[in-house]
Amino acid sequence: MSMKATGVVRKVDELGRVVIPIELRRNLGIAEKDGLEIFVDEDKIILKRYAPACTFCDSAEDIHNYKGRNICGGCLQELQNIK
Repeated sequence: MSMKATGVVRKVDELGRVVIPIELRRNLGIAEKDGLEIFVDEDKIILKRYAPACTFCDSAEDIHNYKGRNICGGCLQELQNIK
């Protein structure tokens, strides 16, 4: 992973929130109400736009929800063919 300096500094407010500048949100395709996953790597906090993935193969394309689980179209087709 390569990190780029943006020159932007934001303070954490009294509720622990940080505002992500609109320029960064636009560049990264993060819209209002989008989910963000939060990761920790040693002393870094990493935010990543949430993309649900298939329970079986980790694909993030053609996702369907079945009983609270995410399943891609390919795995769903395979499951339907099991007899």
